[in-house]
Formats: sequence, C-alpha cells, structure tokens
Amino acid sequence: MTAVSHLLYRSLLRPILFQLDAETAHRATLAALGVLPAIRRADPPALATRVWNIDFSNPVGLAAGLDKDARAMGAWETLGFGFAELGTITPLAQPGNERPRMWRLTEHRAIINRLGFPSLGKDAAMRRVERFRAHPRRIRIGLNFGPNRSTPPEKIADDYARLIAEMGWLADFIVINVSSPNTPGLRDWQAPQALAALLDRIVAARRALQTAPPLLVKLAPDFDAAAIVEICTAAAAHGADGFVAGNTTLARAEYGLVDAPPGGLSGSPLLARARALIQTVYRATEGRLPIIGVGGIFSAEDAWGHLAAGASLVEIYTGFIYEGPALVGTIKRGLMRLMRKGGWRSISEVTGSEAR
Repeated sequence: MTAVSHLLYRSLLRPILFQLDAETAHRATLAALGVLPAIRRADPPALATRVWNIDFSNPVGLAAGLDKDARAMGAWETLGFGFAELGTITPLAQPGNERPRMWRLTEHRAIINRLGFPSLGKDAAMRRVERFRAHPRRIRIGLNFGPNRSTPPEKIADDYARLIAEMGWLADFIVINVSSPNTPGLRDWQAPQALAALLDRIVAARRALQTAPPLLVKLAPDFDAAAIVEICTAAAAHGADGFVAGNTTLARAEYGLVDAPPGGLSGSPLLARARALIQTVYRATEGRLPIIGVGGIFSAEDAWGHLAAGASLVEIYTGFIYEGPALVGTIKRGLMRLMRKGGWRSISEVTGSEAR
C-alpha cells in the first residue's frame, strides 16, 4: 500500500464510508475485504520477532473487534499484518446490544462502541478459520473468546472452557476477554480472586489440547496501577502467558467528552492511557510475560512508543478506520526508519527499552 492508496482512501473512499453510520460502514468494509484473496508478502527480517516461541514476520496486528466472525482473514494477510486477533467469539450466536451502538467522534479521531459481543457463534467462526488454516500462512491468528450474555455467572467459566476445548486448537494464541465494558458483569472477572478461579478452569481445558497455545488476558485500562499489579500477579500465578493491554475505556471527562454516548472509547485519546497500562504491566511482571499493546496507534511513532513501553507486539483498530489499509505499511516502514535512526538491529530489542 503506497502513499497514493493512502491519499485515495483519505480523499475518496473515507468520505463515502463516513456518510454511512459507523456500524453500516464497518459491515460494508468487511464485506469488501472478505472477497480479497490471501497473498503472502515478505517483511524485512529486522521486523521479525519471536514471542511465545512463535515467529511473527512483523509486530503489527489487527485488534479484536474489527473482524468478529473471521470474515476477512485473507485480507489481513494481503494488507501486511503480522497477525490478526479475531473475535470476540462467543459459544452461541447472539445479536449484541440494540442499535445504534457505534459512533465516530471524528474531531477526536475516536470511536465509541457498545456492541456487546454480536457474534455468529463458535461454529460459524470455526468453519472459516479451519478453511483458512488448511493452507500455509504467514499471518498468525489469535482467537479472542468471551461468554454469551445469557450465560449465568456460575457458568461463565464453562463458556470459556468450551470455546478452548472445541476451537483452541486453531489458534496461535488465545485471548480471554474479561474487560469489555459492554457486557454486564464481565469486568468483575478481573478481580484477582475471580480471575484466579476462572483461569484455573480455562487452563485445565487448554491442557487437554494436543498443542496448547499461549493464553492471554485482555485488561481494561480503567484500573489504577496498584489494581493492575494485583490482577497481573493473580493471572501470572494461575497460568496466563501474557496480556493484551488493553481494551476500550469508559473515561470521558479527561477527554472533554462528558456528553458522549455510552460505551467503550477507542482511538487517539486512548494513546497515553494505553501506554501507561503497558508500562505498568511490563514492570509488574518484570518483562517475563509478553504484552500485546493496543490503543491509540495512528503512526509508526505511536507503535514504537508502545513497544518501548514494554509491548512485544502491537495492534490497530481505530487507526485503521481513520487512516485506511495503507496504515499497516506506513507503520512498518516507519518502524524500520526509527530502527535505523537508533541503531537497532531487531524490533524485539525495542521492547521495554524505555520501561527498564
């Protein structure tokens, strides 16, 4: 993707998409991307990194939420992502919250969503991922799992265990989503004692798989540092292999958005909050558990900052909506430029360089 394609998106395609409501535009974009074939693209060796004994051709990934039902995996490979986190996938199909449930805040380069895990369910996603993985792929696939809204609290762990038992074998890594603000009661599972019990059940289900993919916990960015340390300590002690830092935020006042719709805020305003979360998690775990950093990335400098704060990999979502598909290549070229400028030999050397 070149500067020309970026200009075409900004001047031609984005104005058309932004005339539609946010969710309709999202669906139209996925439908278009879903017909693209997967084309393997080579990345500069310096961008390659090894995390959880898994080789990634580059550290730039697609965040969960953009491709909830694994509709456009070929496109993510063609566009140059090193990995894609698909989901959130629930055991059974469910519609999510009522519309409207997604809004753009263009002056802030932000999105608010209160989607509530709309999902075609495990079986639909599993068929697509299985077909995609039947062929050799460069791109790595993460699967993000969550419970059905109708599942009673005492059965939540069963939902996660079922997803892992039946679909976990297809994942390069698994993400346990306990941090969405749009499913009532879900964030309560981040409390250390509750998270420990949940992870015990999940780890037991993963143990039954022939190959056990790494297990990550997706964190909310709305806790103070002391609470994050407690959550990370509990997660590490009960089998977590890493973290996604983090999810959308419920914060409003500090961004001047007191009249904004309810839901999780993502995009440019989240950059500093996400970076602080990454650094807190990195220091809490002494860099032993890898972090996927996500939140507010619109440029190579943004991605570099998350890596330097402690992330081993990064993900984009809202930046992709505002800047278009060319953003992936722009970030990768920019990372190479920043590496050359600083004399870095490998992107993996950057992780935690400012947090240590």
